[in-house]
Amino acid sequence: MSSPGNGTWGEIMALGVEARLAARAVRQSSSEVRNSALRNLARRLRDNAPAILSANAEDLSVARRNGAGAAVLDRLALDGNRIESMAKGIEEIAELPDPVGRVMAQWRRPNGLEISRIATPIGVIGIVYESRPNVTADAAALCLKSGNACILRGGSEAIHTNGAVHDAIFAVLAQSELPTSAVELVRNTDRAIVGQMLAGLGGALDLIIPRGGKSLVARVQAEARVPVLAHLEGICHVYIHARADPAKARAIALNAKMRRTGVCGAAETLLIDREVLSGVGLAILKDLRDAGCEIRGDENIRAVFAGAKPATEEDWHTEYLDAVIAVKAVDGLEDAIRHIETYGSHHTESIITEDAATAERFLAALDSAIVMWNASTQFADGGEFGMGAEIGIGTGKLHARGPVGIEQLTTFKYVVRGTGQVRP
Repeated sequence: MSSPGNGTWGEIMALGVEARLAARAVRQSSSEVRNSALRNLARRLRDNAPAILSANAEDLSVARRNGAGAAVLDRLALDGNRIESMAKGIEEIAELPDPVGRVMAQWRRPNGLEISRIATPIGVIGIVYESRPNVTADAAALCLKSGNACILRGGSEAIHTNGAVHDAIFAVLAQSELPTSAVELVRNTDRAIVGQMLAGLGGALDLIIPRGGKSLVARVQAEARVPVLAHLEGICHVYIHARADPAKARAIALNAKMRRTGVCGAAETLLIDREVLSGVGLAILKDLRDAGCEIRGDENIRAVFAGAKPATEEDWHTEYLDAVIAVKAVDGLEDAIRHIETYGSHHTESIITEDAATAERFLAALDSAIVMWNASTQFADGGEFGMGAEIGIGTGKLHARGPVGIEQLTTFKYVVRGTGQVRP
């Protein structure tokens, strides 16, 4: 079974109308119906793995011919393990408590009114993303679990893979009690379609979530006429404190940068206390070099590590998403905090230390969405937080921060129950 395509402007606008109608049906559906659809989707992804991998091979071939870099190819590529990870993530989402209908607060007024704050779906969510075809499955699962409908617009570089994943979603919805229009995929690669989505599709969209590079997110934030939930950059920091355990520091710094360089939780700047620069600091720099990472350091770093290139002011502002890291020597905790506050993007920061008091000061002082102690920044991920999956990382200060999972895809309403009260 194949899901329908879309191409004309009228068809794109029709997606909004259909999604708005579907949103009501999904909102009113039972948890059992939504969970059953998710479990069936996990099975369908496994069954459809050959078709999905074939489509992915086609996308990868085109990307290579177009000169895509290693980071883009890594985000685009699927294999059996990644498809299995997608399926397991969806199963984990199905097992999570239903976020819809949660009683967030409840109280009784002196006049007898019973007031409750109840979690409710946002409605129709538009998701604009690049490269990562797993987002198609993750976003669909998270939106369905949280009672929302969604309209997905992936990047042209993953058009075939996204289509194959959506075919599985469509087939599952067609056999469920949920409408097939609950998860729509825009198959038109015209960039002007993004503009239509940012305008709200005639009032159909309640929220836009961009997931991609800086230029995409900046465009969405600048042009959207509906609320946006996003992070512009993931300039994540790892700070090696003077009382860091050397083995932990080396393992965490290497993992935070090099496990996967193209994810938003990858460390982009390493801060090392001057006191341990020639000891564990030098060992970390050698570890990174041996792993193939380019090091751009300040004059203090270059004085102890000749292989470092000079860091410029721009490097402290850069999200490389590649095997490149900016490194600076700092004079203690306050100097590290000042640097992060000046150059950070409020995404994820980690301190490596055995000094609990210093760690707690770091965790309390920084206003990033995620702050860590003795852990790799690559744990900045909804799956690792036990959310099953995520649509992205929110770095704003309203509604949702950190991994955006099912609870973050709900809002709330007040339910007031009376016995005939009138206001004097």
